[in-house]
Amino acid sequence: MPGMTSDPAPVTVIGLGPMGRAMAATLMAAGHPVTVWNRTPGRAADLVAAGAALAPTPADAVAAGRLTILSLTDYRAMHDILDASTGALAGATLVNLSSDTPDVTREAAAWAAGHGARFLSGGVMVPAPMVGTAAAYVYYSGPERVFRDHEPVLGLLGAPRYLGEDPGQSQLWYQAQLAVFLTALSGLLQGAAMVSGSGAPVGRFLPDALDTLAAIPAMIGSGEDLAGELDTRAYPGELSTVSMMGATAEHIVATSGSTGVDTELPRAVRSHYERAITAGHGKDNWAALYEVIRRDRR
Repeated sequence: MPGMTSDPAPVTVIGLGPMGRAMAATLMAAGHPVTVWNRTPGRAADLVAAGAALAPTPADAVAAGRLTILSLTDYRAMHDILDASTGALAGATLVNLSSDTPDVTREAAAWAAGHGARFLSGGVMVPAPMVGTAAAYVYYSGPERVFRDHEPVLGLLGAPRYLGEDPGQSQLWYQAQLAVFLTALSGLLQGAAMVSGSGAPVGRFLPDALDTLAAIPAMIGSGEDLAGELDTRAYPGELSTVSMMGATAEHIVATSGSTGVDTELPRAVRSHYERAITAGHGKDNWAALYEVIRRDRR
């Protein structure tokens, strides 16, 4: 875990799901006085027993901390909680680590500024048990001065990765990372369902599937090579061409259907290959699907 900050400033955490509780516990372990608030007060019991203060109202919670961190389902929840307490926002610093869209995030930043609050948006890129560990990192965007003022405290949660003044950028990067993650999870379950649909035990399949996920970086080469192809939009190579991979995508759809499992995900993947081939990328490598996904033309 990162070391303690030199100034253990008071911090408020609003929202005590698994992520919020993990962040509050991490801040307390680093010596910060922590105030918490949650719509279901019982979720604060363990934190209060460990020394956190439970605020009676959202306004009291914001007033108690030099920094207020929000960990909620979405930005609508922030408004549900704070719209009736906007008088407490003048001079406050809000760091919203909830999930939403870039546009909603920008609207929230303007709303906060309209009530005299400083605002950063962010996205925590690890699950709750990993908060505060060396593997954790968090995207942030918004006014750089606000970020720098609170960087030592935010660094306790995970390595801060600042993306610039636009408050929507952190959510853009967060959602882009989750697009990779959620699609991989669905692919894992797709494969498991295909195997179990044929009558084989899933337990025999999953170890190999997890090895496949872990081997993907080695299979696709260095990130620099892939980034170069995507930046230049040139996709040379004879291995793993769009035509070859497209044939496999067709076989996955057929096999899913024959084992009686859902075909929506493999059909979506097949569509990428079909459209890339139609656009003339059949002899390019698989990264040429980028041209279809971007949906624009040179």
